[in-house]
Amino acid sequence: MTTSTTASVSTHILDTSVGRPAEGVAVQLAARSGRDADWQTLGGSATDADGRCKDLPALPAGTTHVRLDFAVEPYFENKQADAQQDAPANRDSDAFFPEVAITFAVKPGEHYHVPLLLNPFGYSVYRGS
Repeated sequence: MTTSTTASVSTHILDTSVGRPAEGVAVQLAARSGRDADWQTLGGSATDADGRCKDLPALPAGTTHVRLDFAVEPYFENKQADAQQDAPANRDSDAFFPEVAITFAVKPGEHYHVPLLLNPFGYSVYRGS
């Protein structure tokens, strides 16, 4: 629930290499109050079958910056293991970026939905709705 003193965050991941949600990706949430403040790790979650994290921790009052850390290497390793059953020489699913960290500014009372579009060799993010 968004109040006048806090922002809220949600995310989801789409694996654009297969055109499907990325299930089982660990996501950590951190926040800070001010550009020079230390990061406070708030906790995390993992993406569900729809690629969504529905239970990220709430942001503390006074948060000005948020960081989402996505552990994508294990996701691609699991995909690679599944693919090797059919094609042992296939190495196209190795992750060039083993993790993705997205940092963004927030304002009190706003909701920030930050989707990650992911493939083994690149990613894109944007502020969704």
